[in-house]
Amino acid sequence: MAGAARRWAGRIGWPLLGFGIALGLWALGARQLSDVAAIRDAFSPQAGLAAWWRLLADGSLWHHIAISLQRIFIALGVALAVGVPLGVLLGMSPLFARISGTVFQFLRMVSPLSWMPLAVMALGVGEAPVVFLLAFAAVWPVMLNTAAGVAALDPAWLRLAASLSATRWEVVTRVVLPGIVTHVLTGFRLAVGIGWIVLVPAEMLGVSAGLGYFILDTRDRLAYDELTAGILTIGVLGFWLDALARFASRRWTHARG
Repeated sequence: MAGAARRWAGRIGWPLLGFGIALGLWALGARQLSDVAAIRDAFSPQAGLAAWWRLLADGSLWHHIAISLQRIFIALGVALAVGVPLGVLLGMSPLFARISGTVFQFLRMVSPLSWMPLAVMALGVGEAPVVFLLAFAAVWPVMLNTAAGVAALDPAWLRLAASLSATRWEVVTRVVLPGIVTHVLTGFRLAVGIGWIVLVPAEMLGVSAGLGYFILDTRDRLAYDELTAGILTIGVLGFWLDALARFASRRWTHARG
């Protein structure tokens, strides 16, 4: 019984305690936010949770959620399609790594949000610049983790493939890619977190839907309880996206083990 109670506390009790402390700090912070009682009340946990439930119940928030998830999934697909081949090339070609490594490191350190004006000028207003910014933010962890996975491969595998007269394409598809899936999944999980953080400011680029637009719209309407609900939604969805990425990584690791 004592062991079961400790396991219950570790899995459920402590996280619930953490949420309770967070709610208490939230309520305390809302009280210190403004001298205006109406603003303090609008940012309180009670108002935020009530608005969140109301917006979910009447369906007005689901459209923004669906649009944001669509954008992040498209951007992650682009990041995988670009980052994995580049990472494999970086890991397998020392010459390519020497030529492009410095450029990639430079571009990686440029904030994706600094490209916002150029993205709008080149791609116009709408979906394209938002997806570009998200993909630009997400591609680097995918690429670098892929390259690290290639570098970590057992050289004996590559020598064995060469001794069997495997073509370059066969080495990549039969040896390299299966051997780096764990690293790619790790990069994908990091890309999910980075992309989700960039999503909100990126969706302030003249679009008419999405969680970033919803935050901006509630601010302009002074609907602070709905703004709080939007922040809660972003946090919950980000948590579950990360949990799904961790689950996929664990499943693959266990399957390989």
